[in-house]
Amino acid sequence: MTKVNKARSTSPPDGGWGWMIVAGCFLVTICTRAVTRCISVFFVEFQTYFTQDYAQTAWIHSIVDCMTMLCAPLGSVVSNHFSCQVGIMLGGLLASTGLILGSFATSLKHLYLTLGVLTGLGFALSYSPAIAMVGKYFSRRKALAYGIAMSGSGIGTFILAPVVQLLIEQFSWRGALLILGGFVLNLCVCGALMRPITLKEYQTSREPNHVCRTQKQDFKRTSPCSTWTKEWVQTCLCCSLQQEYSFLLMSDFVVLAISVLFMAYGCSPLFVYLVPYALSVGVSHQQAAFLMSILGVIDIVGNITFGWLTDRRCLKNYQYVCYLFAVGLDGLCYLCLPMLQSLPLLVPFSCTFGYFDGAYVTLIPVVTAEIVGTTSLSSALGVVYFLHAVPYLVSPPISGWLVDTTGSYTAAFLLCGFSMIFSSVLLGFARLVKKMKKPPPRIPAQESDAKRQLWTNGSVAYSVASELDQKDRESVAMAVPGYNPT
Repeated sequence: MTKVNKARSTSPPDGGWGWMIVAGCFLVTICTRAVTRCISVFFVEFQTYFTQDYAQTAWIHSIVDCMTMLCAPLGSVVSNHFSCQVGIMLGGLLASTGLILGSFATSLKHLYLTLGVLTGLGFALSYSPAIAMVGKYFSRRKALAYGIAMSGSGIGTFILAPVVQLLIEQFSWRGALLILGGFVLNLCVCGALMRPITLKEYQTSREPNHVCRTQKQDFKRTSPCSTWTKEWVQTCLCCSLQQEYSFLLMSDFVVLAISVLFMAYGCSPLFVYLVPYALSVGVSHQQAAFLMSILGVIDIVGNITFGWLTDRRCLKNYQYVCYLFAVGLDGLCYLCLPMLQSLPLLVPFSCTFGYFDGAYVTLIPVVTAEIVGTTSLSSALGVVYFLHAVPYLVSPPISGWLVDTTGSYTAAFLLCGFSMIFSSVLLGFARLVKKMKKPPPRIPAQESDAKRQLWTNGSVAYSVASELDQKDRESVAMAVPGYNPT
């Protein structure tokens, strides 16, 4: 019942069609994350048209963002049980349908269901499978590939934001949503690019199909037809899910999951409150918007350059440490923010925070793959992005409550900063404990007994055990001048 799954393909090609996978994932991040950010451009239009307050209107963006992360495991399940192509194409159809139906909405509740739930579900089916495919095609240059692929979020926001505003002015918000719905259908094209690949991995595992066949025969012998069919389906499903999500029991992944919760809580509120904070310290509206533009552009630079740097030979083995470094520095930026109360001081902050925000976002899939392996990467990324959902939903309201209660942004920014620093320290401490518990490497006994190296006055002499055979004696004679093998 146990067998070894061997290769049906080669190791990750680190190029070739892999660059088309990167291009497809780049377009997926534009159609999902960038479009999600651009929904905020519709905020004033929705508020004016439906005559609702800020809180009611803000729920649209919160729901689509939360659904994208909350349903990420569903995207992994669909891509694993069918294919990545099917998952992304289905996600593109659902997201496009949500945007098109949203253009006919007559109330905010309609937008909650269409633009929020349906579009968010479509983005979830597309986002995590596309990111996982990059990890399957790249090993040596994985960080660089992820940096390029995930920079689509920043580039897409930079391009789509003014375009969406122009569409609203020309065709109203309904026409703009309709056009965005057609644009998001490009996810189906991106899905067609995701050519499946089976990696060469030697692992011992229980074959679900073999278990299913065995259980099917048992059920047929011992149960009526209707009963054994139901029990067999349940057994197959349980075996498949147990193998697919076995990484949930890994202690390293549990620590990563906890740290992601604190990291996600800290990173979200800045994108909501940077502009209001800048306005509160006397910065003009145009200058406050300029800070957000800087944040988005530098985010792209962080995606690409940090991915390239961590793929260099000197940093290749320290990508985990680089991730901790980037998250911790973003936390330190938060702690300094309450002291920055002018535009010349906020510009360097936007550059620093934006760069390291793009840096650690690039390394999230790399760190996850290092912990769970490439085979389980799609499912693991689905869980990781699922863990982003609750912090994304609750952290902006909590920060707003702190601002209302204290009358300043200091408490909100400090809480976010300490949350990100704790995330970094937790992962670092877990890695340190694991290294301390790791036993030292053993020296092979034969090699240790056969040759003992003696250092005397700068010269090296060898004492060879009498048990050496003639071949070993001749080898020593060639290595040590003056040694007589007889």
